[in-house]
Amino acid sequence: MAYRTRIFFTEKQKAEIWDRWQRGESMSSIGRVFDRGSSSIYPLLERTGGIRPPTRTRSRLALTFHEREEISRGLVAKQSLRSIARSLHRAPSTISREVRRNGGSKHYRATTSDANAWDRAHRPKPCKLVGNDYLCRMISTKLHRKWSPQQIAGWLMREHPDEESKRISHETIYRSLFIQTRGVLKKELQAHLRATRSIRRSRHATLKRSGLGTFNDAVSIRDRPADVEDRAVPGHWEGDLIAGSGNSFIATLVERNTRFVMLAKVSNKDSHSVIQALIKQSRKLPKELYRSLTWDRGTEMAGHKAFTLATDIDVFLCEPHSPWQRGTNENTNRLLRQYFPKGTDLSVHSQEHLDAVARELNERPRKTLHYFSPAETFHECVAAIG
Repeated sequence: MAYRTRIFFTEKQKAEIWDRWQRGESMSSIGRVFDRGSSSIYPLLERTGGIRPPTRTRSRLALTFHEREEISRGLVAKQSLRSIARSLHRAPSTISREVRRNGGSKHYRATTSDANAWDRAHRPKPCKLVGNDYLCRMISTKLHRKWSPQQIAGWLMREHPDEESKRISHETIYRSLFIQTRGVLKKELQAHLRATRSIRRSRHATLKRSGLGTFNDAVSIRDRPADVEDRAVPGHWEGDLIAGSGNSFIATLVERNTRFVMLAKVSNKDSHSVIQALIKQSRKLPKELYRSLTWDRGTEMAGHKAFTLATDIDVFLCEPHSPWQRGTNENTNRLLRQYFPKGTDLSVHSQEHLDAVARELNERPRKTLHYFSPAETFHECVAAIG
């Protein structure tokens, strides 16, 4: 049997791998560039949890290779350390420490000394979470409540605007979760992230969705009023179905202005079942807070006219194969997959459980709401019309 020789990537190749990974290419695609399988790419990426390690640079205060060569020449010429320091505009203690660390006056060599200094500088900085019990406790608590690192960071910023020690960036949280050599946050907390992957994917990586059903008697999204488009007033919703195994579905609704979420249990994907579930949900809200509904052209909305007749709520339908036209709902469905993973039976969830999930999601702070929660923002709207 013929075995392939083991491949060792050069620094240039490693940089290209990281460039391609950050652009959203798959490991298989990257492997083909180097005539290797994805199994050859994974170990390099997995080492730091899919997060590109920072490029090492020398401190601007450190001695340069040129300065070390001048030190070596000065020592050969029997110059004093103070004389060498004056010529380099350095402190005598800097030159003395440099020579002492690297063999003394008789054995000092510029090349060896420079390499040793580079190796000694390879020390990771301590993570901000080390020794900060408050941040570790809050991050762990919020992750267990399904908050994202960005939501946690934004909430901390809002709660502690003047206390630097109680704030942290979402990137630091991600790095502490995926780069386990930091030894601060437990790896098990990764299970509470929206995407439960062993390494972090690029934000540019996307997955294509299959096309949706179509029908003709539709009011196009192009005819939607301007105040719906610019989110100027509350009361305009986007909706969709998320699917599970065994032909099970949940109807998801999100208000465009406040990002407030409602979930409805549906017995089937047929239009009658979906429409009746949506009518029932609409009656839970004041009329002023449910003015229109935007949906895709799935066959479950074939009875949209019956919905409008029963509720006096206008329905607008997206262009075929254009899920981005209801982007708020698409993003919400992605959040909901944290609670309802693909391939699971959604029929086992009661309406009470769906309401509890919606409540937890609505209590998460959102960046787009300046880290207020949809519940806070929506209740302000309810109070305004009350």
